[in-house]
Amino acid sequence: MTQVPKPPDLLVVQNLCISFGGLKAVDDMSLTIRRGGIAGLIGPNGAGKSTLFNLIAGYHRPTSGRVLLDGEDITGEAPHILFGKGLLRTFQIAREFSKLTVRENLMMVPARQTGETYIGALLRPGRVRAEERALREKADEILEFLEITHVADLPAGSLSGGQKKLLELGRTMMAEPKIVFLDEVGAGVNRTLLYTIADAIRRLNRERGYTFCLVEHDMQFIAELCDDVTCMAEGRLLARGSVEDILSDEAVIAAYLGKGRAAKGTGLAGTEVEAVT
Repeated sequence: MTQVPKPPDLLVVQNLCISFGGLKAVDDMSLTIRRGGIAGLIGPNGAGKSTLFNLIAGYHRPTSGRVLLDGEDITGEAPHILFGKGLLRTFQIAREFSKLTVRENLMMVPARQTGETYIGALLRPGRVRAEERALREKADEILEFLEITHVADLPAGSLSGGQKKLLELGRTMMAEPKIVFLDEVGAGVNRTLLYTIADAIRRLNRERGYTFCLVEHDMQFIAELCDDVTCMAEGRLLARGSVEDILSDEAVIAAYLGKGRAAKGTGLAGTEVEAVT
């Protein structure tokens, strides 16, 4: 039987719209994310980037438009359904289980564990123990990959902001996703840990084939990681292209810095813009 080739674009967003109280937060927004790529999504304050992420990941239902994952229409599907399909979204503020250890946070991620049900825990203790051993081994491998084995047994709530972002990456790895949407992964992270996070994203992309889309305001971070960048403004698509094209685009510069500074030739490369939602 001849296999149907997969489309080159893993995710396609077509004309998404949503309004809150009469305000169009996302207005006829379209976006494509190439399979195996690292895409960047940028834009000034109130551009609608996080809202777009929420629409894609099922936290909001669009009033119109479609989202396609691997050619399948997933518009409006609940987050837990999309999790099972390999689409994950992280948040600006890490949402760890603060009293559990870092390792336990990772081990909780995979769905449908036998020990989750009373019947399974009661009647299949051997299977529960075997699953827990396998999950522990996988969690430890991920901790080593992310270079945070030294915090494995600490409560997750005691981690620094950057370590919590690494933990978020680790939790996505436990689910083995197709595509990960990272919202402000660099916000509040010191430069040393930011380099560690960037390296982890790069390695996950190259070595394990993860596709990423990043909302980020650190333009240097975007320039180092992303091969394709989309800029939003006022809920709409403003520009799309290579990092070099976007960071020198007059309309993009004007949206971030104002028309006066854009006219003076001020660029965005190497700058960090205040984090917004």
